[in-house]
Amino acid sequence: MKISKQMRLLQSKWTSGVGWPKRLESLEINGLRGWTGQRIDFRTPMIAICGENGSGKSTVLQSAASVYGSERGMGAPWFASDFFPDTPWDNIHDAAIKFTVRQGTESTPGSVRKPTDRWRGNPDRPERNVQYIDLARLQPVSSRTGYLKLAKSTVKEATSSAIDAPTVARLSDIMGRTYSSGKMAITDVDATRPVPVVSLEGKEFSGFHQGAGEFTMTELLQIDPPRYSLVLIDEVETSLHPRAQRRLIRDLAELCRVRELQMILTTHSPYVLGELPPEARGYILLKGGHREIVFGVSPDFAMTQMDEELHPECDLFVEDERAQLMLQELMVKFAPDLIGRVQIIPFGAASVGKALGMMVKGNRFPRPSLVYLDGDQEASDGCLVLPGGDAPERVVFEALKKSNWTLLDAATSRDFAQIADACDRAMASSNHHDWVLNAANRVVLGGDILWQAMCAEWAGNCVREEDAKQITDPIRQALS
Repeated sequence: MKISKQMRLLQSKWTSGVGWPKRLESLEINGLRGWTGQRIDFRTPMIAICGENGSGKSTVLQSAASVYGSERGMGAPWFASDFFPDTPWDNIHDAAIKFTVRQGTESTPGSVRKPTDRWRGNPDRPERNVQYIDLARLQPVSSRTGYLKLAKSTVKEATSSAIDAPTVARLSDIMGRTYSSGKMAITDVDATRPVPVVSLEGKEFSGFHQGAGEFTMTELLQIDPPRYSLVLIDEVETSLHPRAQRRLIRDLAELCRVRELQMILTTHSPYVLGELPPEARGYILLKGGHREIVFGVSPDFAMTQMDEELHPECDLFVEDERAQLMLQELMVKFAPDLIGRVQIIPFGAASVGKALGMMVKGNRFPRPSLVYLDGDQEASDGCLVLPGGDAPERVVFEALKKSNWTLLDAATSRDFAQIADACDRAMASSNHHDWVLNAANRVVLGGDILWQAMCAEWAGNCVREEDAKQITDPIRQALS
């Protein structure tokens, strides 16, 4: 999916090197909920961290909230003891949250730590406004302490504060409905418990009668982080349908750019991940008690890792959907007996593949797993390399061109001159990632349909058996 305008503008401003004078650059968490000193680098102003339940996503947010003391006039700060208390069942010691922060042009290391019975280092923390938004926001109004007494016909509205027009417009954009106004109402029974009220199609609806996602968004958008704040949101997508999830991330990207905020989100949603650039997607791999966080994952990889359904006997990891079809057609030609026993999973950036390769080398996957890098990548520990010595598009296009586009016209039901001309013209582009779609558009085919046909013809007519065996033999060995 193409990146949104809001995310593109955010990336452009960030890469210009101007702005964001306050940044959390890295965290290192040790001795807390299974973290054993793993380091997390925050290289973009907005990131989302995903992983299975219990993998440590909330711990990352809570550790980040513990880094800063409150700015003057900005309310009480968060402390590590707020999130990681001693209980009758949990006794925390030898714990540390190490961090690096940037203030202006200088990067400074620091830590808060609990060597014995007390947290140390709090007075030395840098100052910054922190907005920590946890799952408490999902609790319905009617189940919140003290609110049920407001749900009576005898209760009257005493006063209210209007939700400003830009915020109402944001709510309308995210939810896909046109709200005319909104307010936070105070009753004559309790001045400390505001109730959100929105107007839609001439009727008012309070938080008692809003849908869960509508109510959650109404309250979430009341949070007004000052410039340069750190904003932490746990399970950002909860209660929202897919379109609303995408719109929310775009809305937050715009807010992040305009106010130069830093945002760290957690999620289980492919729709949230799909809105972010690869470098902003982090996944916490949890295998055999060992944690490792990798950035650059694809939404498909993340969802496969969190899926509870049964999987085939062997996982084959490749960089993207182009490599996925390339390997699939290679197996259909040279190892058809194995194709039903494996699943081929795109992982995203090559750096993710190299991290997965180290896990293969350390035998940290629960079932046989192989990692394939594209042919234009250098060999790496635990990884295999797809054939051809170049990116999949270049390998397949150049081989088929050399063979005069062998039988590609029959495979696509297109005239030979038409398909040959389309592919030749596509190769004139310097960006090989565009070749498939450029050619597919010229012959009025879907990109995946054309690419699969090309990979099938390449595997059937251009690949030597000895080269194919270097790819398929490791799969056969892994399965046996």
